[in-house]
Amino acid sequence: MREISPSAVGAQQPERPKLLQILGPGLITGASDDDPSGIATYSQAGAQFGYALGWTLLFTWPLMSAIQEISARIGRVSGQGLAGVIKRHYSPAILYTLVSLLVVANTINIGADLGAMAASLGLLIGGPQFLYVGLFGVLSVLLEVFLRYSRYVSVLKWLTLSLFAYVCVAFVVDVPWAEVARSLIVPKISFDSAYLTVVVAVLGTTISPYLFFWQAGQEVEEVKERDGAKPLLRAPEQAEPEFERIRIDTYLGMALSNGVALFIVVTTSATLHAHGVTDIQTSSQAAEALRPIAAPFAFLVFALGIIGTGLLTLPVLAGSAAYALGEALGWHVGLTRRLGRAKQFYGTIAAATAIGIAMNLSSLDPIKALFWSAVINGVVAVPIMAMMMRLASRRASMGRFTLPLPLKLVGWLATFVMAGAAVGMFATFGS
Repeated sequence: MREISPSAVGAQQPERPKLLQILGPGLITGASDDDPSGIATYSQAGAQFGYALGWTLLFTWPLMSAIQEISARIGRVSGQGLAGVIKRHYSPAILYTLVSLLVVANTINIGADLGAMAASLGLLIGGPQFLYVGLFGVLSVLLEVFLRYSRYVSVLKWLTLSLFAYVCVAFVVDVPWAEVARSLIVPKISFDSAYLTVVVAVLGTTISPYLFFWQAGQEVEEVKERDGAKPLLRAPEQAEPEFERIRIDTYLGMALSNGVALFIVVTTSATLHAHGVTDIQTSSQAAEALRPIAAPFAFLVFALGIIGTGLLTLPVLAGSAAYALGEALGWHVGLTRRLGRAKQFYGTIAAATAIGIAMNLSSLDPIKALFWSAVINGVVAVPIMAMMMRLASRRASMGRFTLPLPLKLVGWLATFVMAGAAVGMFATFGS
């Protein structure tokens, strides 16, 4: 972020930095977590169980904040993305397996999000949905490849405003706020298989591997883009303000993510669940179901929100796949690099998006594809989180900047919760 003033000793924060100067990788990462596929999960939770699952979004906020702060610290301290650090400390077999699964899951997610965005635009104006799939995909790639990094980050920041569409919708429909508050303070927890399946889905949606790789990669980009900034291993005097920036940026970004998700659950509970509409599979289905139940404005804003969040998330999904693959294979990577200097990196972004576009032409069931993407993410998240915790706790990789005890404890708690979610996911397969 060029707004942050450099000093003689490096890239220091201004004495009283403005909030927009602090917000960056954490804000964009958190906002991108509410992609059209995530909106479908939260809509399903609200439609199927009403307000009963709102507590999960309060519960996961400190967990996802901690794990994202840890990924950001790894990138800022080492000056390398997550895959690059894993490559230095783990075997190639482990690295390539995890990166391959991440790329597959991200590509499927891109296809599902493109389909949801196109379906939402079709609901609003009609027309051929596949044309919209292609237009959204091409637009995302062009912005990511050809727009200067600092300006591109500004575009992504502004796109985070699209998330407030769901806050607006919640205040347009009739919501019993006292009941909502009661369900958050005294949640009704069930051990029914359907309930547990949606809990696992929410956990897997809010804590996803692509977010780890993206935020670590963006911290590396910040070092490259800002005058005087260096990896903290080389410039330890920059550590205190940088860790403070990362913490504020990350916790606010994750609060935005989970806050918006909670509003989606509240909106769909107050409308769809209250009117007996409980089977929602995609975000566009949720928008369509709102049309006869809620005010026309609510339907319009909900559908536009799907498009806005998709435009925010597509580059994050494609970019995190390109960071991971490029670092694993030793390519030049980074959105700050020109196309000629990072052809394979940008080629991966274009290829992942092109495959996502093609998925919408195939006979592949997007709902099943998204389900298997969630399965892969759930499987991959746990070992990656465990590796991150070990890497961030070792002086060999972090020097003097190993994790403080409170952050380490919450990070390991998040890892164990995700491990339990993965076990629960497999346990509910046959239910």
